[in-house]
Amino acid sequence: MRIPKAESPTDRHAALVQSLGLAIADGRLAANSIVRLDELEAQHNVSRSVVREAARVLSSKGMLASRRRFGTVVQPEDEWNLYDPQVIRWRLASSRRLEQLQALNELRGAIEPQAARLAAERASWEAGSDLVSLAARLWSAGQRGDQDEFLRLDVEFHAAVLHASGNAMFAQLQNLVAEVLTGRVEHGLMPQLPHHEALQLHVDVASSIQRGEAGAAHAAMSRIVEQFAEEVGHMWSVHHAGAAQDLPRQDLSRQAGEPDDAPQQPPSGSLPQRNS
Repeated sequence: MRIPKAESPTDRHAALVQSLGLAIADGRLAANSIVRLDELEAQHNVSRSVVREAARVLSSKGMLASRRRFGTVVQPEDEWNLYDPQVIRWRLASSRRLEQLQALNELRGAIEPQAARLAAERASWEAGSDLVSLAARLWSAGQRGDQDEFLRLDVEFHAAVLHASGNAMFAQLQNLVAEVLTGRVEHGLMPQLPHHEALQLHVDVASSIQRGEAGAAHAAMSRIVEQFAEEVGHMWSVHHAGAAQDLPRQDLSRQAGEPDDAPQQPPSGSLPQRNS
């Protein structure tokens, strides 16, 4: 019989950070409440050093703070580092995930269309060609219903557009966009087969960037973000009707307006080339 390997201090630390982060994000540890380190030791069966290190990590994210005469205090949400990938993940895993998705998508709407516009103005021929190729592979994965491959390529596509903008600050938002796209899939808010329009829009963004058509690239990316918001908005309505938690995954896909399963091909001429 194989004896399981004992948990290391690092594992216990990571587990405690995860547990506390989720509890704070979900409101189970309310803002301005006191977190007693000795109680955490007993509850989680960990050492004081593990508890202190977990508190330090969460303090660095703005979720906890040490206050004289009070101890360790849970901070209100407006003090958190909302751009931290772990904080985004915890908020998406909370009961307020739809609200979080809306907020993140509003931020995307302010950044990604402008990034697409700049990419059309600044990207090299090679970068534009790579985006067209990536859009074609994304289309194929979507039509096959290969959700894992579609997510990987979708994250890669949006990161490539941000990088192609030539704006280093935009490029650093790729992790935020990746968390939004990943969270949508992990929490069952993504149809098994992506909408035909969504697939076409990614092709339109890539081909517009390759042709140097800044206005068209901006418009197509704006529509991608708007479509995402429409789906999240629908799920928000279902959630408040009390039905979201009871619907199976395939029903969520139909509720979001999933098209029929017939594979579709990119329209002729949808991946045009521009002269170098």
